[in-house]
Amino acid sequence: MTAERELRAETTIEATPEQVWAVLSDLSRMSELSPETVRMLPLKRGGLRVGQWYLGVNRRKLVVWPTRNVVAEVEPVRRLSWDTTSSGARWIYELEESGSGTRVVHRRPVPRQLTLLGRVFATLALGGKEDHADELETGMARTLDRLKAAVER
Repeated sequence: MTAERELRAETTIEATPEQVWAVLSDLSRMSELSPETVRMLPLKRGGLRVGQWYLGVNRRKLVVWPTRNVVAEVEPVRRLSWDTTSSGARWIYELEESGSGTRVVHRRPVPRQLTLLGRVFATLALGGKEDHADELETGMARTLDRLKAAVER
């Protein structure tokens, strides 16, 4: 497997898509959901919308680093995605009504390839591209567990 592989996690939340969307689309809450995200700060006016920039602050053990993220898709109650320009990754959340709840799929494809900066940084600071990709996928599952807990409260 390569670090450019698509990472994936999914869960079903016992709530409506609207209830899930209310938590998921508030990117200021990403730090309580994601084990690696410390903060997501909007850099332009206008709220969550396609083209909005966010400064992401991430942490892994003692290493802290910024990312620039550009919102790529906002389909309320269905799909949210953003591109992390510093790494070349796209982060996608897809919501779908499923029985009495909402199925949430969280994916991280790399549409082209990881950027040189992303590859070097992962190798030098994050334990290697493959190890970090594995860790990210585990973290994505944890993110969905935390989303589920926050929505179902």
